Amino acid sequence: MKQSLAFEPLLSWPISLTLIGLAFLLVAAALILRKRGAALRACALAALSLALLNPVMIEEQTEPLKSVVGIVLDKSQSQNFGTRSKDSQDAIAALKTELSKHPEFEPRFINAEAISNSNNGSETKLFTPLNEAISDVPPARYAGTILVTDGQVHDVDLASSNTAGEKPVNTLLTGEPDEYDRQIKFVDPPRFGITNKPFKIRFEIADKGKVPASADKALVELKVNGNVVYHESEETNREIETEITLPHAGKNIIEVTTSPLDGELTTVNNTAVTIIEGIRENLRVLLVSGEPHNGERTWRDLLKSDPGIDLVHFTILRPPEKADNTPLSQLSLIVFPTTDLFVNKINDFDLVIFDRYQHYNVLPLIYYDYVAQYVKNGGALLMATGPEFAGENTLAETPLISVLPALPSGEVIEKPFTPSITKAGMRHPVTRGLTHVTEKDEENTKRETVEGNWGKWLRQIAVQDTSNSTVVMNGADNRPLMLLSHMDKGRVGMLLSDEGWLWARGFEGGGPYAALYRRMAHWLMKEPELEEEALTASGEGNRLTIRRQTMADQPDIATVHFPSGKTSDVTLQKQEPGVFEVSLDTDEIGLFKVTNGDKEALTHIGPINSPEYAELISTDEKLRPLANKTGGAIIRLHQKQGDKIELPSIDVQKGQNSDAVKNRNHIVLNEATETRLVNTFALPLFNGVLALVVSLFLLASLWYREGR
Repeated sequence: MKQSLAFEPLLSWPISLTLIGLAFLLVAAALILRKRGAALRACALAALSLALLNPVMIEEQTEPLKSVVGIVLDKSQSQNFGTRSKDSQDAIAALKTELSKHPEFEPRFINAEAISNSNNGSETKLFTPLNEAISDVPPARYAGTILVTDGQVHDVDLASSNTAGEKPVNTLLTGEPDEYDRQIKFVDPPRFGITNKPFKIRFEIADKGKVPASADKALVELKVNGNVVYHESEETNREIETEITLPHAGKNIIEVTTSPLDGELTTVNNTAVTIIEGIRENLRVLLVSGEPHNGERTWRDLLKSDPGIDLVHFTILRPPEKADNTPLSQLSLIVFPTTDLFVNKINDFDLVIFDRYQHYNVLPLIYYDYVAQYVKNGGALLMATGPEFAGENTLAETPLISVLPALPSGEVIEKPFTPSITKAGMRHPVTRGLTHVTEKDEENTKRETVEGNWGKWLRQIAVQDTSNSTVVMNGADNRPLMLLSHMDKGRVGMLLSDEGWLWARGFEGGGPYAALYRRMAHWLMKEPELEEEALTASGEGNRLTIRRQTMADQPDIATVHFPSGKTSDVTLQKQEPGVFEVSLDTDEIGLFKVTNGDKEALTHIGPINSPEYAELISTDEKLRPLANKTGGAIIRLHQKQGDKIELPSIDVQKGQNSDAVKNRNHIVLNEATETRLVNTFALPLFNGVLALVVSLFLLASLWYREGR
């Protein structure tokens, strides 16, 4: 109840004050001149003035406004370990019951999920959603904050950006006392690495919390794309350095795992993953040309224009019918280093191309055997053939015969034909999609070519027995034009025409020569994206995408192995010939493995080395300074290992009280200082009958005095 005195003049304030002022001057003059009845005149003036101003006694009935309490529930991934999630829910239920006994408080419950940060991964941010939820609350109406969390909070610095940092911040700490945990992580892992060259990588095993003294060593296993490359017992709490080699270009998943501790909090951070992009050094290509022809320039220009290729090109100028005694050394612009290229350094090349080359007796037969062994051991050979392949000096009559996918029949087909892609070629990555290609011609002008509108070629070499190869393109009379074959560990490609340069010159509209030649060369050099049998998996957001390239009509059902250990079978859907895909959403983060037949793929979904999993032991270290500053309390729900949680009582303070800091066993909240007006009552003090009686009495007294 609040009382106050107010004036409600019968006339406006200016008129009332003017009338009272004039009367006061007259009365003051009478008092100064000591006129008879001056005192009674003054009393009568006072009564009339009071009646004119109309004094009123006002009583206001108010009630205090409810104070807002921000209650933040940490729902990040680290709260899923042990009994933390259940304890948090039980604590929230107990808080609702306890706050129902305090009608002066209005609780606001806020669920705080882990927030994804593009630079640091998932982080526990509690004050960011809290500040948003209480942005409409005046500081006088905010009672304080209650956090239900394990203490691993990454945005404590934002507490002072709103009301939250000015009122008590209390923490109900989840998690058991005396927790301990083992964690492994990479130390400054590189983002890129040169393929097939060893480089150093570092990782660290950290035992945190009250770890048993006997746990001073751990078994470490390092995998590159699922293959174990390191398996050793190492001391903990130190950095370990070892060498790895990236087997292929593109994404390589490096995984390091440590043996678990008995009784540790969780094993989820006993594995660390990093992704290193493999970069090839420049591919080395040896191009050996026979007598000059128009197609030679096409191959040379295409290979030289690729910045990822180092080209070594030699042309043998002596024609087969040349029969003079001129020494070979005098026919060469430079001495042809046959021994160096075909014996000493043959394995340094990623691809060897024989372009319309025939056996001139320049190369001893043993050198062709070196090339054949190079292919069988993993090398690549491309045969770009012309009429010489069907002649007497054909390379098919050298030791190369052991790796050739087909042998010439001796026939040279001389007639126009339009190359076409076979059914197998529709599925093969080298020729898939070539039916509709946009590329630039030699004048750097964009040109779109569609199968059916391709220009004609004029010559083709006939072959026999193509059973050991895949025919991806046909030519004249529907005969094989382009063959691709696996030979032991290596690969061989054969182009049975020297007329591809017609497409480069735009003859009858041209064709996709650049895409065809480039894909063919890179398939031979084992480009991962051009593998005909390949399984890849990728993650974006919470979506897992599986892609299967195959020459089969339909791949087998794929099996997805989740980080939690569960598995799921999925059916791949056809996207285009030779390509099957499927996508599925998941709420798990970590390393996923996909198997399909004998193929296996790995991918990682979610942040790598997330701060959310870097620190898992519940602690009050991050929130203790804020609690001390604001007068709040930090209370662990589990006082002893395995005990049930105990919710502390609520201590209501009128304003921030330093004594509350000493009371660590109570939740501290401030009482609201703002009130709400419920009702008002006005009592006039001098009007109506009272003012009339007093005024008449004083006027009568004045008349009586004046009449004597």
